[in-house]
Amino acid sequence: METTIKVEKLCKSYTGIQAIEDVDIAVARGEVFGLLGANGAGKTTTIECILGTKKQDSGTVSILGMNPQADRKKLFEKVGVQFQEANYQDKITVDELCQVIQSLYKAPSNYENLLKQFGLMEKHKSPVSELSGGQKQRLFIILALIPNPEVVFLDELTTGLDAKARRDVWKCLSELKSKGMTILLTSHFMDEVEALCDRICILKKGQMIFNGTVQEAIASSSCEKFEDAYLWFTEEENRNESI
Repeated sequence: METTIKVEKLCKSYTGIQAIEDVDIAVARGEVFGLLGANGAGKTTTIECILGTKKQDSGTVSILGMNPQADRKKLFEKVGVQFQEANYQDKITVDELCQVIQSLYKAPSNYENLLKQFGLMEKHKSPVSELSGGQKQRLFIILALIPNPEVVFLDELTTGLDAKARRDVWKCLSELKSKGMTILLTSHFMDEVEALCDRICILKKGQMIFNGTVQEAIASSSCEKFEDAYLWFTEEENRNESI
């Protein structure tokens, strides 16, 4: 199976403090991969190094067989990125913002179809600043999909969404996966991870403490539920109590 994202021995430190150490990740085409961990565990640094927006101290990264720093222009057309927080000028409308993003790419997706798919078509003339938190979150996912990417990075993709909206987003992502899109996501919602992720990596203090499937995580922890297993891996006191 083709490997779309490959990370080997990735290390990054800031002023002598190790942010991530020896992170190894391999994500196959059409796979949904979850990068998990508490705030400060190293998820953002890992993603920034994978995307090439930060230079790692050591280790190697490739996306679609390309170096994200040396081949930035080629990868620009093939990678979509959504971040939890994004800022745009106050008066820009949903339509205008989508058109700006669409104009940057050679073969973009039809943004109007994406607006319909994610339930935002009725807001297409509204200023982005007037959208609710959940509507903004859906819009940011749409912006990541406009390039018609082969690989997409999603950061806390359903934060601020109600239960139905979350399920609708899950359905859309499952459809994209079935078409061969590779998705790397972060999430604090364990039900979301269970529903979407083929495999996961759990980080703690910059180090990988688990890499495998959700079921393997449950089995390794001796817990019955994945949320309990995640806490067992990430909270030292829980692990000590179970020894």
